Amino acid sequence: MRIPIKFLFILILFTCFSIRAQVLPPIQAYTPEVYGADNQNWSIAQTSDKLIYIANNDGLLEFNGEKWRLYDSPNGKMRSVKIIDDFIFTGCYREFGYWKKNELNTLTYTSLAQKLNIEFLEDEEFWNIIPIDDWILFQSLNRIYIYNKSNQSYSVIDSESIIYKVFEIKNEVYFQKVNEGLFKIEGGKPLMISNNQVLKDNYLVNIFSMNGKLLIETEENGFYILNDNSELTKWVIPANDLFSKISIYRSKKLNDGSYILGTRSDGIYHLTSDGVVDYTINFSNGLLNNSIHDIFEDSENNIWLALENGINCINIKSPFSFYHDNEGKIGTAYASAIHKGSLYIGTNQGLFYKPLNEWGENFEFIEGTEGPVWSLVNYDNTLFCGHNLGTFIIDNGEVSQKIDVNGTWNLIPSLKDSNILIQGNYDGLSVLEKKNEKWLFKNTVQGFNMSSRFFEIQANNIFVNHENKGVFKITINDNLTKAIKIEKDTSVNKGSNSSLVKYNDNILYAYKEGVYKYSEIENRFEKDSLLSQLIEKQDFTSGRLVSNKTNGTLWGFSKKKLNYLSLGKLSSNPTVLSIPFSESLPHGLAGYENISQYNDEKYLIGTSDGYIILDLDKVKNRSYNISINSIKISDLKDEEIHLVNNTDNKSFRNRLNNIEFNFSVPEYNKYLDTEYQYKLNGYNPNWSQWSQESKILFKNLPYGEYEFNVRARVGNSITENIETYSFTIERPWYFTKVMIGLYIIAIFLIIFLIHNIYKRYYRKQREKLIQKTERELELKELENKQQFMRFNNEKLRHDIDSKNRELGLSTMNIIKKNEFLGRLKKELQTIEDIKQLKQVITIIDKNLNNTDDWNLFEEAFNNADKDFLKKIKGIHPELTTNDLRLCAYLRLNLSSKEIAPLLNISPRSVEVKRYRLRKKMNLAHESSLTDYILEI
Repeated sequence: MRIPIKFLFILILFTCFSIRAQVLPPIQAYTPEVYGADNQNWSIAQTSDKLIYIANNDGLLEFNGEKWRLYDSPNGKMRSVKIIDDFIFTGCYREFGYWKKNELNTLTYTSLAQKLNIEFLEDEEFWNIIPIDDWILFQSLNRIYIYNKSNQSYSVIDSESIIYKVFEIKNEVYFQKVNEGLFKIEGGKPLMISNNQVLKDNYLVNIFSMNGKLLIETEENGFYILNDNSELTKWVIPANDLFSKISIYRSKKLNDGSYILGTRSDGIYHLTSDGVVDYTINFSNGLLNNSIHDIFEDSENNIWLALENGINCINIKSPFSFYHDNEGKIGTAYASAIHKGSLYIGTNQGLFYKPLNEWGENFEFIEGTEGPVWSLVNYDNTLFCGHNLGTFIIDNGEVSQKIDVNGTWNLIPSLKDSNILIQGNYDGLSVLEKKNEKWLFKNTVQGFNMSSRFFEIQANNIFVNHENKGVFKITINDNLTKAIKIEKDTSVNKGSNSSLVKYNDNILYAYKEGVYKYSEIENRFEKDSLLSQLIEKQDFTSGRLVSNKTNGTLWGFSKKKLNYLSLGKLSSNPTVLSIPFSESLPHGLAGYENISQYNDEKYLIGTSDGYIILDLDKVKNRSYNISINSIKISDLKDEEIHLVNNTDNKSFRNRLNNIEFNFSVPEYNKYLDTEYQYKLNGYNPNWSQWSQESKILFKNLPYGEYEFNVRARVGNSITENIETYSFTIERPWYFTKVMIGLYIIAIFLIIFLIHNIYKRYYRKQREKLIQKTERELELKELENKQQFMRFNNEKLRHDIDSKNRELGLSTMNIIKKNEFLGRLKKELQTIEDIKQLKQVITIIDKNLNNTDDWNLFEEAFNNADKDFLKKIKGIHPELTTNDLRLCAYLRLNLSSKEIAPLLNISPRSVEVKRYRLRKKMNLAHESSLTDYILEI
């Protein structure tokens, strides 16, 4: 397929234009993934507390500098937003109204359309909102609704043709009817201002006031000036040729009088007040999208862009602007210089240059300079390039002369001869000399072959710093050919990324421990407390110092600051000033940092992908305020969560003892780091470490009173206010005052109870002791009684034994008496005188059966064996007296033979009696009668 030549030319022109080298301000990009809503954004506004609000297809976006929040649209896609008296007015599909923050710091919506009972046209959307005195104008494509805030009424301006846009100029409202012309609202009615064919044929982008006249901007044909007599003339500016190539959709006149032009497909253009385009920003160099829906300048002059796809914020007042080598052709910048109207950049890839003040010009490579460029020195109207291949002399973008040495680090003029330059090389020092207006190699300094990247001259001495070997003082001869003496300085230590520089005729050595000044009197380096402020030990990156002899500044570098020593404008006393230099800023290679004066108060700082322009006139000490955006309380398991009004001091239930604070500083500078510090009095009275985290959660706080304090540090500035919030975590129910009172009462009751228990216990113990004592006494007494009883029993036994003996004796006497009487009876029975004998026998029988003997025996027996006879009579009541006698004799364990005389019967008769007694007692045959009677 053959491409038309005209199209090819336009394509080449566009491509060349789009990759022009530009120095641009910082650009922040917020993608839909970041802000959490739809791609399309339509309008931007800012409240007095500096919060940003954006009309998005999904609703209203809020940004506080740290976090985004989306409020759902009340009806369809949101098209417009405007801040009026801290009310946030929005317009969307067939709906308009306002938002206001409630006590929980969240927005609530009120519909004016419903309140006014407005009947909208079909598919009507509101694209613009303009406040004028007591009125607010809501513009759709076919109507302008004029709302009166005082009496809550409204009127309508209808149009058969499209109302493209509405403009407010010096408290007057203008609008364009497509194909009809420009109108003005007077007395609530439209008034034709001009129906010039230009205004009828072109869509108007914006209208500005310029020298008392109207400056009208069109989409396709640029700017026109409308005179008082309604004549329309072209505004003749250098940028007019550009307007035929682009389509402008939105524009904004900035506070400094310049303009931002937003296009439909080419990004934005910055137009000076004189009509010169000084830079353009599009997708290729920073924008998320080239279609611009709205442009807004915030209170700190940042430019916000509502895009077809995302949101951009451009810090046009930032002291930093950037040249980014997006294609990687230039590389890391090691040195820079301005010479004869051109800017030269020395990088790891060679030497580049471009005209100094021509916008959009690309850097050009200088042939023959491939490789690292270590230094650029402007001396004697000559530009010297210290290069890996030696020393180049540059003139008008070309290498005019090359001096072959083994790598040149730097060149310094001799103190004694202006035609002599000392070179620091890879392998020592060498000398250049100017002869016949030409610089030539003169000689190498013999006797010293150490790499001399950092060296300075003082009198006949040259100081050389080698970061791995230390600082050396070299004395050379007068003709600079030989090192006479080499001394290693022991007053300072070697250091990685250390440097040596001359400032105000003083030799300075800088490394991590600070900046040391050489004292000729002491012949040593001594630490300088003021200059050491240039090197921050905590955030140390490099000891590189750069001296600017033009204005007497001395620069030092750290992670988060760019420090410089200045003599000041009102005083010659030097002071160390700091410029916040965010870690997110492009940095140069550590140890190879470089800065050079660009012009006036502007400085060029080399980075790893280009360079930064620092404008000291734009470095401002601004004040900032921090605010607590939201407070959330919850329980440990997050089962119960509440938002809290941050204006009131609250008391929270003990269960809700997790509290989260969200806070922010509404600051939108890309390269200003915002850090936060907090403390919670009542928990930890010490300030926390600085952190970029904009929220803090305190978990499981014990009950008590607390005061939360938070402050912020934006760059070098600490916020003017410390935001505080006091709250109380209530006691748990078991630690309330009532419960504590109950606990006290319970303690007293327990003490009382314990006292009584112990009292009873000791009383019982005493009683038990008494009882024990009494028992012991009783036992003692019982023992005594038992002892006494034993004594008595012993006595009784003795008595019984005595009685038994007596009984035995008595029984034996009776037995013997009866035996005697029996024998006597037998003998007498042999006597023949019967009559006389019978009388004697009767007397004997009388004595043998003497009842008195039995009674005496019974008494003795009962004394010996008490109540035996009663017992056995009780057991066997049928026993006769004779039976009892027999039992008594058997009890005495007497045999039948012994019993017979007592009963005055024969032994045989005793056996018979025994037999009969057994029968009466019903004893078994095998049972012993004697044993039975003995057991009773």
